[in-house]
Amino acid sequence: MGYRLAADAVLLLHGAFIVFAVFGGLLALRWRRAMWLHLPAAAWGIYVEASGTLCPLTTWENRLRVAAGDAGYSVSFVERYLLPLIYPEALTREIQWWLAGIVLVVNLLVYAAVFCYGRRRRDGGSGR
Repeated sequence: MGYRLAADAVLLLHGAFIVFAVFGGLLALRWRRAMWLHLPAAAWGIYVEASGTLCPLTTWENRLRVAAGDAGYSVSFVERYLLPLIYPEALTREIQWWLAGIVLVVNLLVYAAVFCYGRRRRDGGSGR
């Protein structure tokens, strides 16, 4: 039971990491230092999706599930848990490229807002 709980905890951590990688840049609107944590997380998320690499958290969760007597899975976290929610078919390299692009575009937009907002604050709210 302990291994199963640990695997579930890794699953939750993995999900939280993905949410942070995609949307964590929004924290930088309020706390500029958040970008020092978020940018590497976003870069990792983009790399994993674009390269097709299996995330170490997936491997860790699989090992814990096998130790608990469950079957692990041979696909990525995205393919196992998120893809069935969004797409009815299996994950393809093309979809992974789209996912990487979405993470990149969302973060480019967020950081454009962060830097525009920061400039506005430094200029005294004049917008220049």
